Parts: sequence; C-alpha cells; structure tokens
Amino acid sequence: MLLLAHRGASADAPENTLDAFAEAARQGADGVELDAMVCGSGEVVVCHDERLERLARLPWEVRATPWWKLQRADVGSPLGFAPARIPLLEEVLEALPAHFLVNIELKCERFDDGGLAKKVAELVHRRGLAERVVCSSFNPVCLFRLAAVAPELRRGFLIDPDKPWAVQAYGVSPLVSSHSVHPFHEACTPERVAAWRKSHLRVAAWTVDDSTRAAALERMGVSYLITNRPGAVRAALRAAA
Repeated sequence: MLLLAHRGASADAPENTLDAFAEAARQGADGVELDAMVCGSGEVVVCHDERLERLARLPWEVRATPWWKLQRADVGSPLGFAPARIPLLEEVLEALPAHFLVNIELKCERFDDGGLAKKVAELVHRRGLAERVVCSSFNPVCLFRLAAVAPELRRGFLIDPDKPWAVQAYGVSPLVSSHSVHPFHEACTPERVAAWRKSHLRVAAWTVDDSTRAAALERMGVSYLITNRPGAVRAALRAAA
C-alpha cells in the first residue's frame, strides 16, 4: 500500500504548498495528493478551496483572480504555519521527487471546467509524467473531458460520501474510472475493495491518519492510502508488521 500525502504533509505544513510537498518527501511518503484548478488568468494553480476565506482570510474567488494577484495571498499563517503562497501546478510537478506518484484532483464543480482537464493533460505530457500521475475528480464531466483529450492518462472517480453510494459506485465510476476508485475510507469494506480489485481498479482511500484504520485498509487490499501524516502512519504500520 502506497502512502500519498494529502495536500502534501498537511498536518505539518500549509496544505497544497511547496513546503507541504517537501515535507511529504522528508517524511518518506510514496507520493502526494493535490488539488488543481484554473485561476482567473488561465494558469493551473494548486489550491483546494474555490474561495480563499479559510486559507488566506481573503474574499477572493480563485477562478476569478489572476495569478499575479493570487501570489500575494498568504495561505500559511491563517493555518498556523509560516507564511506560504499558492503554487502553480507546473512548479509543483517540477519540485516533486522523481519517484513520487502524483494524484492530481481536478477541482471544478461546474460543467465548464475552464480548460482544466486539457491544461492538466498538457502539463503532465510536457513533463513526461504520464506513468506517475493519476487524475481524480468528484466531477465526472472533468474525467470525461480528460478521457477525450488524453485517454492514456489514468483516471479515478472520487466518491462523495454525501451523495447516493450506488449511483456513484455502480453507475458513474465504471464509466469514468480507468485506473482507480477513490472512496472515503469509511466506505471501504473487504467486500467492496475485493469487488473493485476484481474489476481491475485500484482503491485510493481518503483521508486516514489513524494507524489502526490504516492497517485494516492495507489488509483489505487498498492500493493508495491518502493521509495528512505520512511519516507517522508509515512508522505505525512498520511497527505493527
């Protein structure tokens, strides 16, 4: 089971920043999970929230704010860390260790993704990272668009625990998932994980910081564990082995 640092090692550094991804590497993660969206001037930035109230105490909407302005936002201090800034996806891909698996979540709740899927695909191919990247999304339209422009890129559907399970797991996911399925960890059972694996899909469970739960998911056959604390979870799994 590979450990992917959720928004980087976000328990110990400001989420989705270069500091968080460097900390993930320091803690021995196998890769990272990060959020990608298009900003107001068209660049793909790494940020989870559509608006910056929580992250920077600013009323800015990312998709309406140009990159030059977003660089002014401090997304570290409001979270209790040193000042940090929102990075471009290209910066992150350049900075990550060469062995890292990268789970890029396409963040877009609208039908029109502003070119997100196409731009992410172009970045991944330009950097020669297709074999190390998995693209996921709660929005199946994003994954359909990704399949249309880059069918060879690995796709995984994120299952929303607040929406009907059966429709997502048995209706939508088989249509858009080519590599993996990404359920909330509480939705994982031995039977479900076995069924996904039988369908040749890897399972990426999120977000798990409890070592007992992590060990249980590993026994089920989960492929990727997304965690805020990759170092602590790794140490606990090794101690229990």
